[in-house]
Amino acid sequence: MRKKSKGSSGPKKKGKLSKAERLRLLKEEEEQRLREKEEARLKEEQIEAEKLEKARLEREERERLEAKELEQREDKLAELGLLLNDKFAVAEKWKSELRAQAKWDRYMKCDGSPDPTVLHEINTFISLWREAQNEDIQSVLCKSNLVADLIQELEFLLLDTPSYELPENKVMQYKETILELQTLLWNKHNEGTEHLLKQANVLVDIDTGNMQTVIKDKKVTLYIWANLNKNPRFKGYEFLGEIGFELPKQLALSNIAIRILHTCFDHLSPQSSTFSLEVKKEIEETKHSVNLLEDTIGEEMKTPEMENTGVENISTHDEDIQSNRKSTMSFSPSLKEAVNEGRPPTNEAVGSMITMHPEELSDSSHLLFQQHEQEEVIDNDVVDLRQFMPLGGVYYFDLLKLPPQRKHLKEWSILQLLEGGLQTFTYPMETSPRHEKAGEIKFPSIGVSFKLSKDVMFFEEPQVARWDPKGKNWRTDYISNKIYSVEDNKISFKMKSCYTFTLFQNDHINMPYLSWELRPEGLNGAIFSISSAFTDVQFEIKDDQCRLNFLFTEGHEVLPHIKQKWMRPITLKTALKTAGVNFFPEEDADKYVSIIKKGCTHKPRTHRQLSLC
Repeated sequence: MRKKSKGSSGPKKKGKLSKAERLRLLKEEEEQRLREKEEARLKEEQIEAEKLEKARLEREERERLEAKELEQREDKLAELGLLLNDKFAVAEKWKSELRAQAKWDRYMKCDGSPDPTVLHEINTFISLWREAQNEDIQSVLCKSNLVADLIQELEFLLLDTPSYELPENKVMQYKETILELQTLLWNKHNEGTEHLLKQANVLVDIDTGNMQTVIKDKKVTLYIWANLNKNPRFKGYEFLGEIGFELPKQLALSNIAIRILHTCFDHLSPQSSTFSLEVKKEIEETKHSVNLLEDTIGEEMKTPEMENTGVENISTHDEDIQSNRKSTMSFSPSLKEAVNEGRPPTNEAVGSMITMHPEELSDSSHLLFQQHEQEEVIDNDVVDLRQFMPLGGVYYFDLLKLPPQRKHLKEWSILQLLEGGLQTFTYPMETSPRHEKAGEIKFPSIGVSFKLSKDVMFFEEPQVARWDPKGKNWRTDYISNKIYSVEDNKISFKMKSCYTFTLFQNDHINMPYLSWELRPEGLNGAIFSISSAFTDVQFEIKDDQCRLNFLFTEGHEVLPHIKQKWMRPITLKTALKTAGVNFFPEEDADKYVSIIKKGCTHKPRTHRQLSLC
């Protein structure tokens, strides 16, 4: 048998890698990994560089477009300013011509009434009526309508005439005339009442044994009751189902008369300390703004050489401030000219101010009412007339001493004349200290009840307030047991004594608006629609007149006595507020209504541009 050789013993096995080969392979793998990592890093750097380059190009393009847009915006603003200036000049000329025409029409008016703006005419009227004696109450009430119209004419004139067209001496003259007319009107009401009460026994009612009468006129209604029979069981009396009173027994046995004088006008509220918005004078504010603007513009107009002469190391904060000042308002020469001439600036002069920095806006938005907000807190019992409005007229509830009655003796008629004219009866009555200490005498309250006017809208339960002649304010104290019936449209309450009173409602109950729309309607015309929480209203504007097209509340149309009547804006505004509907916010309305405040420069500019479109 042949032996197998060692070399032919099967396939040859692979040998194990040597240590050197393994190190070589590991080195190659590491080099490959590093190459791939470097390639990835380079690729990422290339991508990042491309992104940065793209962002740089986009930023440069955006800056170029922004610069171009800013340049175009400045041109457009300048063009808009010129357009608004032209339109405003035309509007001012038109309004001035309207005022001149109204003045001429008043001069040519030949109805026998005096012109309250002409001093000698109104003084003659006041003197002649003051000297008139023994006028009956009917003629007094008739003439009181004329006096109320004259007072309203002067009040509208003060509200509607720009301050630069109305000198300060004229303003003082008109206010003094208003005060004289109001005083004369009150004195004549007292004289007429006294003349009527002297005839109480002649006008006695057979059924009640007392004298009661109602005299109505256009703007005044007089309710008179004279206690002639002094019945201890007398409780009260109601005039024609309109207004009534309840008297305690002490008064039912007294020689008294009750006078309730209801006037549609309110001459008391303007005397209140809460009636007017207390702000700084317009000229002083404007001068302050001009000085502020000049300082800011002075910083803006520094030359590079001037800046380089200062400290070269400028902090980042200072750089931010300087960059922010680029958006500060630019100064209008017409604004400075208006202030130097002592007249209010035109709307365009103020409107030519471009933009104000937001921080400066936040600070300046409180300048106007800073003084008002720092005032002392109003007494809780005092009615704030900036927040509430009087409605339904004023009720002068007076407790009077019944004057001596005429006595007939044979063919003679004897009447005792007392000095001092009409006299009031004090209630609660004066008592001795002994009685007060013992608590023997009590003075019950006086009850009052009356129906609310159908021409006035109450969206909530009205407040009752009395007039305080010493403090010159409306107050809610000393009034109790108030009952308000929505079904009967009636209110009743009790008073500690006899007061002048009226009703109040929140002045901002229809604010803020739910929506509003202003759309053009022909030449120089527009339709203004407003929706609030309680009402939907539409106004039509045409030239210098406007009217109420409709006013719906709870699906019913109301205020037919105002609807579809063309009026001046201030007349329509007054008529609606008198009817309890106020859609016209005042400057400080944001204190009483939760709203987002608008920019102090953007809001008036927007309003002006809307009005001049």
